[in-house]
Amino acid sequence: MKQIALTVNGRKVEAAVEPRTHLADFLREHLRLTGTHLGCEHGVCGACTIEIGGAPARSCIAFAVGCDGLEIRTIEGFDDDAVMAELREAFSAEHALQCGYCTPGMLIAARDIVARLPDADDKRIRLELAGNLCRCTGYLGIVNAIKRVLADRRKGVAAAKPATPLVSMPFVSFKSTNAASSALAAAAVPAAMETPKGGWTEMAESFTVHKPPAEVWRAFADLPMVASCLPGAELDEHDALNVNGRMRVKLGPIAASFAGAATMERDGAGMRGTIKGAGSDGGTGSRTRGEVEYALGLAPGGETRVSVTIRYSLQGPLAQFSRSGVARDLARRLIGQFAANLDAKLDPARAGASVGATQGLDVGALIWAWIREKFARLLGRPQS
Repeated sequence: MKQIALTVNGRKVEAAVEPRTHLADFLREHLRLTGTHLGCEHGVCGACTIEIGGAPARSCIAFAVGCDGLEIRTIEGFDDDAVMAELREAFSAEHALQCGYCTPGMLIAARDIVARLPDADDKRIRLELAGNLCRCTGYLGIVNAIKRVLADRRKGVAAAKPATPLVSMPFVSFKSTNAASSALAAAAVPAAMETPKGGWTEMAESFTVHKPPAEVWRAFADLPMVASCLPGAELDEHDALNVNGRMRVKLGPIAASFAGAATMERDGAGMRGTIKGAGSDGGTGSRTRGEVEYALGLAPGGETRVSVTIRYSLQGPLAQFSRSGVARDLARRLIGQFAANLDAKLDPARAGASVGATQGLDVGALIWAWIREKFARLLGRPQS
């Protein structure tokens, strides 16, 4: 393994990788930047085109260790780019995409043409695109889209309306209120939750840990300890910023064990971090991917307020769980369990409040507890 440090889409990334790891695999598997597509894996088709050091390059034939210290930009890093916004609009207007598999690499190549060859004609555009193959469009729409952008820019005409980014995760905000005292008292109840277009479920939560922020920040770097606080989580191997493990989930007769990997970024100055991961269960065929952003702040009494934003998608037999209206309540309970367990780990005097994290995540039990709670509220009875 070799330790490398890259700047990917403007963010510093450090990781330990095998010398044989191709950059495309590192971007997709370690950083979950799946907008970079793999086609031929021989540097011929151009589907994996990204920017390395500001120039288009094939990521399937570049080694991650060979890019140590360089700036990398994938299709996800062009959301706010003016030229890319014009190209996205033109690609849509000129019907320059069909299946879309080649489109991320094609857009990056097209942007390079617009930026480098403002007077390119039809022949030159086709020559420049020779390294990007498309099996759907016949290239006419792609060429016309690039010509449209070049013509508009020569006239000083900006794109009429910036296109929606091709690769983005919509953000939904939620208002949270403190939960009542119980073993889950550290959790906050989200006011709403929904499944945005694209299959992503998003929510925001916050909870309090009864220790100062500096101590909680150090604890979050202890990956085995953090995993031990999350019901159903198990670690197989890890280094400072990368994790391989599994999440055991039980929903009635369905038992799933999601094996996967995650990568982390930590900003010590701002006491915030990001975790991106994906996994799959061979038994049910379910697949999941997600991202967690967290930030630590000072709460009254010198304690720590942890704010968390979660985005995830779930496919397969268990996908109905993410679409369910009870998902927000189950998430509240799960985060509450994590918060109580974390409190107990940091302060043994609070061990009695811990609800345990070594067993698998029993979704059925959480649903049943949710139903009991709803009936108790409906009938005006105190909760046990």
